[in-house]
Amino acid sequence: MKKHNIAIIGAGAIAQKHAQVLSELTNVIFAGCCDAGSGRAAQLSARFHARTYANWQAIVDDPQVDAIIVASPSGAHMEPSVAAAAAGKHVLCEKPLEITLERVNQMIAAHQAAGTRLGGIFQNRFIDAVVHLRQAIARGRFGRITYAAAAVPWWRSNEYYSGTWRGTWSLDGGGATMNQSIHMIDLLIALMGEPVEVKSFAGTLAHAIEAEDTLAAAVRFANGALGTIYATTASWPGRPKRLEITGSDGTAVLVDDRLTVWDFRDKLPEDEQVPGSASAGCSGGASNPMDIDTLYLKRNVQAFLKSVDENTPFELDAREAAKSIKLILSLYADAGLGKWKSGLFFHIAAKESRVRSTDEQEFHI
Repeated sequence: MKKHNIAIIGAGAIAQKHAQVLSELTNVIFAGCCDAGSGRAAQLSARFHARTYANWQAIVDDPQVDAIIVASPSGAHMEPSVAAAAAGKHVLCEKPLEITLERVNQMIAAHQAAGTRLGGIFQNRFIDAVVHLRQAIARGRFGRITYAAAAVPWWRSNEYYSGTWRGTWSLDGGGATMNQSIHMIDLLIALMGEPVEVKSFAGTLAHAIEAEDTLAAAVRFANGALGTIYATTASWPGRPKRLEITGSDGTAVLVDDRLTVWDFRDKLPEDEQVPGSASAGCSGGASNPMDIDTLYLKRNVQAFLKSVDENTPFELDAREAAKSIKLILSLYADAGLGKWKSGLFFHIAAKESRVRSTDEQEFHI
């Protein structure tokens, strides 16, 4: 069995989860990690008997490392990812891949030229209940799907944001939508496809940060179904994330990693076993990001490595992982957030708002 030498760029909360996952995989050697001067890398590496690298360039330059997990601040993903491609190393990048599609395009182009893999982290796709949802949609059990919604009513304290890159436009690329709620937005896209129209409202209502801590949006999907997106870190004390799909023949509700509603006009014998069933892990994090279990993250990493070893497609390749960014940027634009306050992105017609293609929004294919 081939073993991958994998290093982590970053040593924060999510990097700790990745280090734990890598240490548990039998086909992986956790090579080590780096930080940007916090000193956390030395502590994390010591915990797993791995190496402490001086910086991300040292990881890229290490000939023993064949794959890298990028877990640094969101707006700092591009440079090490591009350098890793030039060094012939595969990259699995935390969400979001980057904070603009222009930077994502540079990452895609670099790995395409090098023949290396670039994948994303969206562990919610690997929840057992999501398999049931996908199968039900594929079989047409919902009938005509009429509505689909994602809600992330989470809470983050002022201390969480204070003195950090979180909630900044330059490094976080936004607030509650781009950082916390992007996982459920990605899942909504995975199940329903990309919306073709959006209308959104956003505000910074409970925190002293640059970006939004609350966003509410209405969307229309290509099949005509309507939907809503609710993203916040201003809902104390934090409640489970929720996804709902309903149609003319059925309704399903996913709360964290459990299906709490599973009701169809045409019953199947196995339906009774589906509601409430879940894996041993929990995909929480409603009030504390460290509460997120590593089970689904491990499945995400395993799927990426399997695609590398077998030279097969990876579900969350860069283009797929970037669809959520495209949608979130459209939500921000419609709400007039960030740089779009000055009208530099694109004009939203008075009567309707669509997810429109611009040079910055397009993926280079």
